[in-house]
Amino acid sequence: MHVPDGFIDAPVSAATAVVAAGAIAVSLRGARRELDERTAPLAGLVAAFIFAVQMLNFPVAAGTSGHLLGGALAAILVGPYTGVLCVSVVLLMQGILFADGGLTALGVNITDMAITTTVVAYAVFRGLVKILPRTRRSITFASFTAALLSVPAAALVFTLLYALGGTTDVSIGKVATAMIGVHVLIGVGEAAITALTVGAVIAVRPDLVYGARGLEQRLKLRVNGELVDAAPRLSPVAATPRTSHRKVWITGLAASLLLAGFVSFYASSNPDGLEKVAADQGIDRKAQEHANADSPLADYGVRDVDDARLSGGLAGVIGVGVTVVAGTGVFWAVRRRRSGTSQVA
Repeated sequence: MHVPDGFIDAPVSAATAVVAAGAIAVSLRGARRELDERTAPLAGLVAAFIFAVQMLNFPVAAGTSGHLLGGALAAILVGPYTGVLCVSVVLLMQGILFADGGLTALGVNITDMAITTTVVAYAVFRGLVKILPRTRRSITFASFTAALLSVPAAALVFTLLYALGGTTDVSIGKVATAMIGVHVLIGVGEAAITALTVGAVIAVRPDLVYGARGLEQRLKLRVNGELVDAAPRLSPVAATPRTSHRKVWITGLAASLLLAGFVSFYASSNPDGLEKVAADQGIDRKAQEHANADSPLADYGVRDVDDARLSGGLAGVIGVGVTVVAGTGVFWAVRRRRSGTSQVA
């Protein structure tokens, strides 16, 4: 759902840039409360993982594909404030390096793909975990539902922005019907990816899942047909968890590199939901060429590398590497600033 330059006019694009800047400022302050020495590296990894999985377009209807937006996944794993920053880092890397999502539309994309998905998903998730039993299955179900609803919510927000500042004269009713309809289907894929990923992390390190913290009852896992505590209360001198957060980080990075560097070659080549609707409804008539269209990594390929598999794989690996470094740097700086502020106080 990366909005290119030319879809939304300058005044609305500028307004969303102000909204995005304000949300990022608020998120930087909020992330200081969410991040610590364990979760700052994890947040950088989450950004890189979202980048990798966004390269994996999956078919959702005839001639249409979809990809992960990532707001729900980020919010549940590392917190809503940090989640907004994670997706924003991904969008910035994609826009600058890969010419994916317009630079003048960056505020639109952050408002739609980072803020909307994260806020909606986390609100739904927290509402569900308050009323469901405190089990791994409930957390996974809440993750699935939150992610499912976040995608059509983003489609609705795009439609509203287009109604305010669209550059072509099209039927907003038809745009809304088409956008929400196809993104409900994409939401199913988003929900499945989010639930599987959250469930996998909970299975090895439930204490690293932000959305599973602060529950009145301890998280449960089913072992041999019986529910047992997933993360029993440990004394100050308790042993290190069986799976260290470093191993989780290395495994996650390896998975991200594999997905972006190899699996992405087999992704659907069909246009995604927004591209398909834009072509069908005439939204793309005033689309502009990306300012970084001549980037050596534009369109997720490496210039002068003729082999398509190698070109796309190298671009994916570079993207994961740059995103994890940039993301980890941002989140580590936020954590360090928090620590410094605490010491001064």
